Amino acid sequence: MNFLTASQLKQYEDKGYISPIEALSKEEANEVRKEIEFIEHKWPNELDGLGRNYVHLISPVFDKICNNSKILDAVESIIGKNILICGTTLFIKNPNEKGFVSFHQDAKYIGLEPHNWVTAWVAVTDANEENGCMRMWSGSHKHDLKYHNQNFDENNLLTRGQTVENVPLNETDPVILKAGQMSLHHPTIVHGSGLNKSKDRRIGFVIQSYIGTNVDQVLGKMYVQQARGKDQFNFHEHVGRSKELMNEKDIQVRNKANKELSKIFYSGSKKIGKF
Repeated sequence: MNFLTASQLKQYEDKGYISPIEALSKEEANEVRKEIEFIEHKWPNELDGLGRNYVHLISPVFDKICNNSKILDAVESIIGKNILICGTTLFIKNPNEKGFVSFHQDAKYIGLEPHNWVTAWVAVTDANEENGCMRMWSGSHKHDLKYHNQNFDENNLLTRGQTVENVPLNETDPVILKAGQMSLHHPTIVHGSGLNKSKDRRIGFVIQSYIGTNVDQVLGKMYVQQARGKDQFNFHEHVGRSKELMNEKDIQVRNKANKELSKIFYSGSKKIGKF
């Protein structure tokens, strides 16, 4: 069992995130990278735009990560034993590109209420300050949701460029991870990430998020999977696990899920971005 320690839970309570947590071996993380690059080679553009979402529905490799017992033990320590997987996203920053993630709060636009959920950020490659690791505004989760500007920018990896302005960088912590390690962060913590200035890709696989079964989607419809426990509420549509890479029926489900996710992410927006 890999439940969080008292000191880790205290860090989550005080800072709004926990890092690092051991999740995958270095070899397992390398296999994940191989899976990504195999998909990119065989099905070009499949992981672009909306395709970066719900990859666990079309790949058994990513499905396995979502159901990893080490990860689920840590998640259970925070949200309880009844756990749903409600979404995943690949955040890939290639060298010599200008991709960044503006400072934001997930809970501002994702529509999951109440906030009995947590996001797992799994490092497929090393994540450090040179290649644009996440930065967390420690303790910001203790305050109300902040105003976000919509700064649509072709280099911003967020949907609508939602941005909390004037974040004091000296109060943010770099979340440095080795390949296979992960962080867990609170729905309302302010976080973002900068440019990849290294010579290699920086790849993160994000389970956004693991939610308690008591969590509803107030902006639309979600496609979920049961990871642990029982769903006593049935707020969402349950789907099966991926058993074959790029299975046609799984692709259809993923496309439906992405269509609904886009409605949620752009709810109230006058403009639609590329994600």
